Amino acid sequence: MHARILPRTILRPARFAVSPLARRYRTSAKLQTPRVAVTSFRQLHQPIIARRGAQIQSFSSKRTADEVVDDIQELYSTARDEFEIAAEETEGNTVYAADDRAAAREALDKLKEKYEAVVNGTDSSVADEVRRRVGQRIRELDNAVVALEEQATQGD
Repeated sequence: MHARILPRTILRPARFAVSPLARRYRTSAKLQTPRVAVTSFRQLHQPIIARRGAQIQSFSSKRTADEVVDDIQELYSTARDEFEIAAEETEGNTVYAADDRAAAREALDKLKEKYEAVVNGTDSSVADEVRRRVGQRIRELDNAVVALEEQATQGD
């Protein structure tokens, strides 16, 4: 016979349940709490936001740089995969080698286009961060694709 499994919410007592004994001794007069009308978070914390304005702005540019680097990283991984496939096909001198090299070049061009757009963009802090984090890898991949294309033309 199977034991019946009950959901946790049934087995666990309510978090803020009031026992019958506590109900008996509770007073009927409720405490009145003053209500304060707060129109926005910014009004409530205006002095704090004014003091930390520079920190908030740098945090938002860091988040933007992270998002841009993630986009470029995704394009980089695609271009890297295409390059590895093209290198294998070129090394094996297969029928698909030329098409795979073209696909690797196309993926690299998309990557470089996105990278150049960010580096030449208006936000210099994001451009510096992107250049620092992914610039070297993009240059290495570009050199590898150029070397692969030269190897293929010399082999033909």
